[in-house]
Amino acid sequence: MTLTVAGLFAGIGGLELGMTAGGHRTALLVENNPVAAHVLRRRFPDTPIESDVRDVDALPRGTDLLVAGFPCQDLSSVGRKAGITGARSSLVGEALRLARRSDVPWLVLENVPFLMSLNGGAALRLVTESLTALGYRWAYRVVDTNAFGLPQRRNRWYLVASRDGDPRDVLLADDAERPEAIATYPDVACGFYWTEGTRSFGWAVDAVPPIKCGSSVGVASPPAIRLPSGEYVTPDIRDAERLQGFPSDWTAPADEVAKGGERWRMVGNSVSVPVAAWIGRRLDEPGRYDAADDEPWAGPRWPRKAAWADTDGVVYGADVGPWPQWADRVPLEHFLQHPGKPLSGRAATGFISRTHKGSLRFPPGFVDELTDYAAAR
Repeated sequence: MTLTVAGLFAGIGGLELGMTAGGHRTALLVENNPVAAHVLRRRFPDTPIESDVRDVDALPRGTDLLVAGFPCQDLSSVGRKAGITGARSSLVGEALRLARRSDVPWLVLENVPFLMSLNGGAALRLVTESLTALGYRWAYRVVDTNAFGLPQRRNRWYLVASRDGDPRDVLLADDAERPEAIATYPDVACGFYWTEGTRSFGWAVDAVPPIKCGSSVGVASPPAIRLPSGEYVTPDIRDAERLQGFPSDWTAPADEVAKGGERWRMVGNSVSVPVAAWIGRRLDEPGRYDAADDEPWAGPRWPRKAAWADTDGVVYGADVGPWPQWADRVPLEHFLQHPGKPLSGRAATGFISRTHKGSLRFPPGFVDELTDYAAAR
């Protein structure tokens, strides 16, 4: 069945493009960033675009699905409040307001996994209790973009809620194991963040770490990639778009109205298109989730992998991993279609200095090799 979609906080349209690939139709987009809205007008020329969700009185008639990659920052100020009363003062509350007013049967929400621990879990409790108060069943899951054949390790939190169907059959029915890597450094391309400081999630084998949005003033922050040849490069923005599942040059219209770093910010903030497409396909053809072994959640921390609740609001943990499938892929080295920019000696030196202060451990020989590379630059 084809669903009519309304997209809030649309960015450059990752959720909506994925839903289109899943067989659905977008009837409304809402995005307040003028540069992102400029991209949306070029890529969704027949879809109305509103700039401020607070000015939208109701969704288009017949909207079946509301999708929203909502910002979680403002939830930090209302996280101690209870249920929908607190949610009304946040931007996700605007999504709930429109879902209620327009009687939308399905919702898909996306955020960073940090939402589960924000305010000690109170922010997520606020969202889920608000959904329950509106009569929705819901399920959430942390999903890795890497599962869908893209060489980017990117965990994001997704929630599906419904008044009509079982969201578990959409989000939890598929589960796969990630195969063991056949090769590693130095035989395959490896990605790392030379701007990552001393935090410990900046290394990926045959993939890049999560693409970041860069600085608030539009300074790009691409990952570095060590190629099997021994070269060190940062990827072209067109390959960054492809690593998110967009066609190459999807954000090119932004160059007409903004500096180049803005494209990196938008790509880094976006939803990975193949993940949204998978959810879209499952909305059309649900699977069948077996909850027989699931147990009620007792807290205090939210289940890290997945969870669900019926209309009674009782929360159950679900033992599914971040890989709903494991799609065939080409190695990162061959995935890249555009020449990368050589990593500067200054960037390499700064990264090396931070490796001595942090806890991240690298394969034997990598730091020495990068040290030699920096010296030669």
